[in-house]
Amino acid sequence: MTGPGFPGNPPAEVHPMIRICLLLLAIATAGPAIADTPPLRPQRVLLCSQRPDGHPTATHEYVAGLTILKQLLERHDGLEVRTVQADSPWTDGPQLLESADVAVLFLAEGARWVGDDPDRLRAFQALARRGGGLVCLHWAMGSRTADPVPEFVALFGGCHGGPNRKYKFLETDLRPAVPPHPVSRGVPSTRIDDEFYYRLKFPADRAGWSSVLEAEIDGAWETVGWAWERPDGGRSFGFSGLHRHANWEDLACRRSIVQGVLWTLKREIPPDGVAVPLDPAALKLPESP
Repeated sequence: MTGPGFPGNPPAEVHPMIRICLLLLAIATAGPAIADTPPLRPQRVLLCSQRPDGHPTATHEYVAGLTILKQLLERHDGLEVRTVQADSPWTDGPQLLESADVAVLFLAEGARWVGDDPDRLRAFQALARRGGGLVCLHWAMGSRTADPVPEFVALFGGCHGGPNRKYKFLETDLRPAVPPHPVSRGVPSTRIDDEFYYRLKFPADRAGWSSVLEAEIDGAWETVGWAWERPDGGRSFGFSGLHRHANWEDLACRRSIVQGVLWTLKREIPPDGVAVPLDPAALKLPESP
């Protein structure tokens, strides 16, 4: 038997289009040549605390508070949560921020702390530019002087700064603001004993900015929690309470803080809020040496 393509006969010239079709058929039937695309990496949450700052025991408990927050966040899939003590000079801070998707600050005079070190400030600004999340809790939004306020507000969306800053210790009502925000889903109104910062400094342009939590102070409802979809595409959240460590036990505080972090990561908050179970033992502070 003779003919092109059979033994004993030289191979006939194959038309270029037939060559291409045969090649595509071979690729389609051969199966994948490389492994499947690996899953996206976990979102990285950097929780920044500090040593005690001179306040009485059971207040400004930065390390213990963020230990609770870490436990609550680790319940969620796809998160890599790391706690660090960010006491100055915090030389490895810029590198840690470079690999974070959200930074949560619970530390002393945070607005001044961010601006004190030019490298640190630039690292926070770089995190914001690439759409990262920024969260500040209580004194982490603070500065006794006015100088750091503008740059901090441009990052976090709010600041308790300058000599005219307002704060008050009181037992009062805390409630979600109206209109409701995803961060406040499932957050109940509550009665709470705390120190709240209020009349905070906020962005001049409130586009994308929302009041999330309000406390009644001297007969007026004051914003003590906010959420901001920043112009750079990232998100910021702040809560001015949590002076007392015991207030982690309050469902409204705990849920709004966890949901604030998740929201800055652009995660969907369910209509009834996320579960935030707390073992009472987690509130116990370590005994002083």
